[in-house]
Amino acid sequence: MGDHFNQNYINCVSNQIHSNVIVFGSFSQEGSRTYADGLIGNKCNQNLWIYTADCMPIFFADKKTRNVAALHCGRKGLEKKIIKNLVKIFDNFGTSRDDLLVAIGPSISKEQYLVDKMTFKEFYRKAENKNITNNLIKTEKDHCFSDSNHSKEQNLNQLDLKKSAYRQLLNENIPNTNIDISNLCTYKLKNEFNSWRRSKTISRQWNFICS
Repeated sequence: MGDHFNQNYINCVSNQIHSNVIVFGSFSQEGSRTYADGLIGNKCNQNLWIYTADCMPIFFADKKTRNVAALHCGRKGLEKKIIKNLVKIFDNFGTSRDDLLVAIGPSISKEQYLVDKMTFKEFYRKAENKNITNNLIKTEKDHCFSDSNHSKEQNLNQLDLKKSAYRQLLNENIPNTNIDISNLCTYKLKNEFNSWRRSKTISRQWNFICS
């Protein structure tokens, strides 16, 4: 890995804002960072960096053209369809969906990502074009919590970011065999990962892919 930190490689980092904005790596090089949550390589020898602390780092690579991209994607990114935006750019590169490989890195698990009913319903309406009924929410809560939970927790619902991202990828006709999803939870693994929801830390995981 050390080869990718030598002087021949250019580090590209954006100011992440939970958007669906994607920029080319050459517009987000050291000293010229821009506001975006997706980076796509447009030159050789670019390190595309994403920082996370519960959101998903999602990496894309075209195994034929060798084009790569990195997304910072959480609840807002899924609602704003950042995955769809990125796949459109790959389409412009002439990428075949069968050649597009995707890896979703460690992020918060659904068991630890609890949101109120309104947030839950709005998320599925925007991210998956589904209207979630109160009956479905009740079923979800009954499944999520034991009788020992406090009443405050019983008014919350589990949000599964990774599953929603997986569905969006499938909706873009990316084969399920091309998608790899980490089962590591940033919230639960206190010694391995930083988690905003667990400790409100300003520390982050840094993740990158090389072009």
